[in-house]
Amino acid sequence: MSDKQKNNHGGSRFGAGRKKGSSVYGETTKAIRVPESMVVEIKAMLNQRKLLFKSFAANIMSISFPSESPNSRLIPLFSGKVAAGFPSPADDYIEKTLDLNDLLIQRPAATFFVRAEGESMLGAGIHPNDILVVDRSIEPIVGKIVICALNGELTVKRLNNIGDEIILGAENPAYSDIVVKKDIELVIWGVVTNVIHAV
Repeated sequence: MSDKQKNNHGGSRFGAGRKKGSSVYGETTKAIRVPESMVVEIKAMLNQRKLLFKSFAANIMSISFPSESPNSRLIPLFSGKVAAGFPSPADDYIEKTLDLNDLLIQRPAATFFVRAEGESMLGAGIHPNDILVVDRSIEPIVGKIVICALNGELTVKRLNNIGDEIILGAENPAYSDIVVKKDIELVIWGVVTNVIHAV
């Protein structure tokens, strides 16, 4: 048997198999074993999440993910607080250096960025076109600002509740809070951890 014939049978082949990298869910996937009786239910749930994620991406002005290998950029952090001026950029005032990746992104694999629209969250310091840093690994508890889909429509609101009712609170008196009724499908995509706002 020739070397050419040997290479055509068995073993791994270049370009074969599933491609690595991000999936339609916005993150890498992992194979797991599930009880056979739950396969249909789990597939249905994943298909629904896939459709919601596609809707999520289509409805957002822009969405992006942190670089898997960001370039470290260390910037001087000056000691002291500035009331009305700026300290002299002398070495004596430099407390340490700071990398904004470390400051803004705690869990890169669970983080995405999204650009805000509208003025319903002005009271929380979120303005139109601000970039929101969103962490999907943080538990969305009452009081957190969350990115969520309501029947496929995306919004950013503060998570509240009254009794058993979930309330998505606006931070602008010109906008009403949203009471999440039983017939409304709510999917929380993540918790907003930081706002990048140009001045």
